[in-house]
Amino acid sequence: MPAAKKQKLSSDENSNPDLSGDENDDAVSIESGTNTERPDTPTNTPNAPGRKSWGKGKWKSKKCKYSFKCVNSLKEDHNQPLFGVQFNWHSKEGDPLVFATVGSNRVTLYECHSQGEIRLLQSYVDADVSFPEFLISSAKEIDFHKLPLFIKNFKLELLARTDYDLLGEKIMSCGMDHSLKLWRINSKRMINAIKDSYDYNPNKTNRPFISQKIHFPDFSTRDIHRNYVDCVRWLGDLILSKSCENAIVCWKPGKMEDDIDKIKPSESNVTILGRFDYSQCDIWYMRFSMDFWQKMLALGNQVGKLYVWDLEVEDPHKAKCTTLTHQKCATAIRQTSFSRDSSILIAVCDDASIWRWDRLR
Repeated sequence: MPAAKKQKLSSDENSNPDLSGDENDDAVSIESGTNTERPDTPTNTPNAPGRKSWGKGKWKSKKCKYSFKCVNSLKEDHNQPLFGVQFNWHSKEGDPLVFATVGSNRVTLYECHSQGEIRLLQSYVDADVSFPEFLISSAKEIDFHKLPLFIKNFKLELLARTDYDLLGEKIMSCGMDHSLKLWRINSKRMINAIKDSYDYNPNKTNRPFISQKIHFPDFSTRDIHRNYVDCVRWLGDLILSKSCENAIVCWKPGKMEDDIDKIKPSESNVTILGRFDYSQCDIWYMRFSMDFWQKMLALGNQVGKLYVWDLEVEDPHKAKCTTLTHQKCATAIRQTSFSRDSSILIAVCDDASIWRWDRLR
């Protein structure tokens, strides 16, 4: 970040006493049933890699086993939309649960404690206000491809989201051209380039590091969404993505039986496995999240409602959904994030507010 500076902040000034005691009774966790709309592609096909039970078999109707309670909220003083939030998933057991938010020209770190407490640790302010949006990510450590927490300038109009698969071998990207693109980074060329980046020492040479430019993806499609695609995540070998169409789509490149590692750039087929439907979320840049173990899926809408789906089901169409609401949360929820142990769900909103929901065991 250009001319970035650190700024110490008080941990008490943003606390919200309105959510203590009986006020939490306004936070509601509602069992809202299943996904009823069927996809365009039938699901009576062989098992999908990554979710072996999806695609065939019987299902048993069960209530969503996940319940949450709103225990705290706070508001950042810049009063600008918070576009991102991310927990640190690399902490050890027993370490404090730390998350970061991004909004305006600021990145802010918080620490979660018992009894719903949120301590504000530190804020990083960029002196350059020409790029008010940031991207924040906590990437997984994968062999030598070790990616720490990083913060960088980010133009929303160019690229909305990228996601690595669990093995760190593939990237799926999406953007405003309606497309989703698969990029493989396990080729010999890319492996050598990543390794060389760790050996590069700018103090020993005047030549800049030779970066690799990949112009063409290994797979591309515009058949999943008809509008801007603002979020994409891997789910095993399957893909979850959303646009401004009130649905998260579960799909895979190629036909049902195709191995994703053998998909060719010329492949034109896609297989839609299911949809997670919701309402009042047809604006751009509303992003969902999953927990560390990919058992829960969470998304907020533009009127402050949170949807949490149980992904441990045999048929994605029968995934149970819990709706979380609070009467004081009424603006667009731009992004959500689970703590590594799935005990806390954080949501950030357009009015610069942060909402903490604790899971009820």
